Formats: sequence, C-alpha cells, structure tokens
Amino acid sequence: MALAEKKGLRRSLGPLQLTMLGIGAVIGTGIFVLTAIGAERAGPGLMLSFVIAGIVCAFAALAYAEMSAMVPVSGSAYTYSYAVMGEFIAWIVGWNLILEYAVSAAAVAVGWSGYMAGLLQSLGTPLPLYLKAGMFAVHGGGINILAVGSVLVVTCLLIIGTRTSATVTSILVVVKLCALAAFIFIVIPKIDWAHFTPFMPFGFASHEIDGMAKGVMAAAALIFFAYVGFDAVATAAEETRNPNRNVPIGILGSLGVCTLLYVLVAAGAIGSTPYQQLVGNTEPLAYILRHLGFATVGNLVALAAVLALPTVVLMMLFGQSRIFFVMSRDGLLPEVFSRVHKRFQTPHLVTAVTGVMVAVIAGLFSVSAIAELSNTGTLFAFIAVSVAVVVLRQTQPERPRPFRCPAVNVVGVLAILGCGYLFVSLPGIAQARFWVWTVIGALVYFLYGFKRSPLRKPVPA
Repeated sequence: MALAEKKGLRRSLGPLQLTMLGIGAVIGTGIFVLTAIGAERAGPGLMLSFVIAGIVCAFAALAYAEMSAMVPVSGSAYTYSYAVMGEFIAWIVGWNLILEYAVSAAAVAVGWSGYMAGLLQSLGTPLPLYLKAGMFAVHGGGINILAVGSVLVVTCLLIIGTRTSATVTSILVVVKLCALAAFIFIVIPKIDWAHFTPFMPFGFASHEIDGMAKGVMAAAALIFFAYVGFDAVATAAEETRNPNRNVPIGILGSLGVCTLLYVLVAAGAIGSTPYQQLVGNTEPLAYILRHLGFATVGNLVALAAVLALPTVVLMMLFGQSRIFFVMSRDGLLPEVFSRVHKRFQTPHLVTAVTGVMVAVIAGLFSVSAIAELSNTGTLFAFIAVSVAVVVLRQTQPERPRPFRCPAVNVVGVLAILGCGYLFVSLPGIAQARFWVWTVIGALVYFLYGFKRSPLRKPVPA
C-alpha cells in the first residue's frame, strides 16, 4: 500500500461502475458459446453444473471480498498472496494469472470473431478461411484478423483511460443483459419437462467417453470459464473511490446477478430444446430462438453478442495489465511496465504490450482448448486467495477488516476443496500444460525476479 501511494493510479470508479465492470467481464463467451459444449458433456445436468460452479465461485468471492477490502491496491490474487504468503508464491500466482486473463481474453476474442464472421456472411460479405481462423485452429487457416482487430481496438480504449472504458463497458453490459432477458422471457414458457429426463445421462463425476470428458463435473470444470472475470473487479481497487466498501459490493453484486442469469438461461435452453440438437452449435442461444420460431429475436441476440463480447476482452486486458503493473512495481518485472502516462494516467506501456501479446494468441489459435487452460490458472488463483484469507485470520486476527468473510474456516476450506475438485475434473492435457507453465514461471523468477526484488535490497537506516 505504501508503494501504491508513491506510484499509484487515479481513483475514479464507484460501486455501480465496478458492478457493471464485473458483469461485463463475466457475461460473455461462457454463456453465449460454451452452453452448447457444456450440454454435450452433461446433458440436462448442465443446470447443476452451473449451480456447482456458481457456489464454488461464491465461496471464493467472499475470500476475494475480504482481501480486497484489506489490501485495496491493484494486483488481485497476486497482491493478496504477496501480502500473506510471500514473494515466491505471489510470483507463481501472478504468473498463472496470465492463463486467467491474457489467455481467456484471447479465447473471448476468437469467440467474438465467430459471431462477427457469421454476421458479415449474412450481409453478403463472407471472409475467406485464412482471414477468419488461425493457422493452429482445428480446420487450419492463416490469421484471425477479426480477433486481432478487436483486441487492438480494446487496447487503445484502455490506454485512453479507465473511466472512459468503464463507461463504454456499462453501455454494452446493458445490451448483453437485455439480450439475455429477452431469451429468458421467450424461452422459459416453452419449457418441456420431458427434456430433463434423464437428468444426468453421463453421470456426475468426470470421466472420458468417446475421447471427451463427460459428466456433470466435467461440464462444471469447463463452464467455470463462464464465471471467470468477477475477480477482475479486485484489480481495479487502486482506481476505486472508497475501495474498502465499493470493491466487495462490485465483486458480490456482479457474481450474484450473473449466477441467477446463468441458471435461468440454462434451464430455458435445455428445457425448450433437446440438448442433442445443441451439440456443435457455435451460437446456441440464437439457434434456440430461431428454432422456436423467433428468428428476428434470435438474430438480435446474435447481434448483441457481437456488440457486447468485446467488453469481456476489455476487462480481461484491464486485469492482466494491472497485474503486470504491480509485479513491475514490486521489481519482479522490468520497471518500464509500471510507468504511467502523464495525460491519461494509465499504465500505457504495459497495456500496449499485453494487448499485442493477446492479439497474437487470438490471431493464431482456436477457442477449443483455451477455456480449459484458462480455468487451470483461475482455479489456482482462487485456491491461493482462499488460503491467504484463512492464514491471515490465524496469524493477524486483530487486523482491521472492513469486510469480513462469514464463517471463514468453513467458507475458505470449501472454496479450496471446491476449486481443487474442479481442477482435477479438467482434462489431463490441460492439467499437464498448467504444470509445465508453472515450472517455466519458477525458472523466470529465479533467473530474473529474485535478484531484482526489493526484498533483496538493504533497508535504509
């Protein structure tokens, strides 16, 4: 917090803006695209998958709310781990947050490009394959020019200023909420309860069937991606007015709204249309509406996704750039990454570097495996924050806590166990990639960050 006072960011965000930023970060590819993939893995049990993922997130959110109120500076899980468990653990957490923020931003950009390419085709302007799919995509291609362009535009918006980007996000969040409300309003009355039988055709636990992880927990581990983003509110703590009060409101408020919407959308989707018809569909919500005879509304929902998905890219880039900013301020990354623009008062250099990195990933790769890889980093970060809250309650019980996590020894442990169970429910290849990435991060720390850390410098008398 002392470092933040010396080299800090302008406080301009209030509770409503934070809640809207959180909703903007959460509602995106997960609900607009992954609903069909989740249904393929769990059948009607997808509803239960959403509930399980939401409950685990709620436990972790309470831990985040307490830590964000106690340590109201940028950095999210990285900063909290640094304050409680030390530099090395913090570095590993921060390194894996790249999987949560940068990788997921790329995944959302690729998901958005699919909707946009479909819209262009419907207008009579189809793009060739080499411009709408990366060279490492399933069907091959060249460079996903739409995904790259969306990332670069959002990056420029973030450099201009946090308040400006928050205002744009708030407008587009309203567009997303209206689209989902229209879907729920139309689809819920069309529910056929026969579609919920059998409720768990592939069972509860994650297991492989025909080369794919299936079961309620397999879908929950994937659909967890739909909740990624609420913790990005915590990365904005240093730019928030009265962060001790407003950051917990933003975190819990955005998660509560999104969980309710997800359960209603899942119930409407599965209840109105046999889940088998959703398999392989890249725009399931629009498809369901068209299938039910509401083609115009379906097209408007697809248009809403095109307009609003960039808000998720914005919040993921926002979170990643702020984490790099704090790691640089702590001496673990080059100092240039923590420089603030004189006019815009934003960390412009690290935002630009982050944007280019994400644009490259989005331009070359497909969305299929990115969500699962992103979830590994997110779950690891959630476990770290939950551990930090429990440890700090034991080591410093008297420290002021503007927001106290209720029944912390129960909630914290449930968050750790829940995130751990979701982690092991992910496919083995995603888990293996996570550990390889973690080892690379440890090597980077010992070869660069360890020697340059301020903790290695003598304290002046």
